[in-house]
Amino acid sequence: MQQNNEIFPARVSLFRRKLSDYNIDSIIFFSMSNIRYFSGFTGSDGVLLITPGKAILLVDGRYTAQAAMELETTNVQIIEYKDKITGIIQAIADCRLKYIGFEAAFITVEMHSKLTKGLSAKKFVPLADELELIRARKDKQELALMRKAADISSAALLSCIGGIMPGITEKDLALQLELYARASGADQLAFEPIVAAGENSALPHNRPTNRKIKNGDFIVIDFGVKYGGYCSDETCTIAFGELTEKQKHIYQIVKDAHDNALASIKSNIAARDIDHCARSVFTEKYSRYFAHGTGHGVGLEVHEAPRLASDSNDILEEKMVVTVEPGLYFPGHWGIRIEDTVLVQENSCEKLTKMDKQLITIK
Repeated sequence: MQQNNEIFPARVSLFRRKLSDYNIDSIIFFSMSNIRYFSGFTGSDGVLLITPGKAILLVDGRYTAQAAMELETTNVQIIEYKDKITGIIQAIADCRLKYIGFEAAFITVEMHSKLTKGLSAKKFVPLADELELIRARKDKQELALMRKAADISSAALLSCIGGIMPGITEKDLALQLELYARASGADQLAFEPIVAAGENSALPHNRPTNRKIKNGDFIVIDFGVKYGGYCSDETCTIAFGELTEKQKHIYQIVKDAHDNALASIKSNIAARDIDHCARSVFTEKYSRYFAHGTGHGVGLEVHEAPRLASDSNDILEEKMVVTVEPGLYFPGHWGIRIEDTVLVQENSCEKLTKMDKQLITIK
């Protein structure tokens, strides 16, 4: 899908209205995801300066030509620097800025020290929580890219599941997923696939190993791709061969928690309440085996705001995209996680991921 550059000036204009709320007259973005969001630049290094009258992308010579091609019609000025710190200080001086905000989470102590020394009397203002939700609500172009990413990853999961057979390893399955996704148009993977069989499925972030699939295994597959810069994220837990009654029972409990949380998602609800909806199904008997939050935002990054967790202060809004992924993990035995990515709507949510989460058993 071709990038629509008309959206970037609108995003910059909307953000400019927030400058006075933060008591600043400009902001420097170091996060490449935020730089891409506001300018369309897809390189791996650069700085974006937004002032009341300008948006300036500062890059070194490796990216000047790329930036010129990608930022055409965006009204973003491109400045090439030889030294990043010197380039930032010069741009701020040229624009006569006094109160410059910056992303506290994306700058080193060394860089902060050099900038504050170079900026002397100017005030360098750290911003953290204030910026967490700036990309949370998705527009039509973003949603179109995310739907395509979800289509690709769900199809890869379905194809991979059909190829599971005795003796295949976790690494084999991970490779099949990536090959299918790339052949289907994915730009890259959103994260290293999680493929975890048997006792490894009790490790929420297991890296694929040479462990072979065996009869009676649960296989947790957590997979996502990037398409047009935007991520998908989906987890299926598959049964290989005959399961015990306990395994079937626990799977249904996790699915009930997943379904209960999904049914509760709508705009203007606290993210922590969605987390509670999932945890309430587990009750005291199983809640200690649920080792992470219920979900997170997805977009240019696979983990974004808002957070669906017991300590989250976020409120869901229409057009936010979040995951719902409860799981139970029994160390040394097996684990189960079920995850969908959904679009928050006024009174419900739309599922973007496509796999049916009823238990699939391969015999």
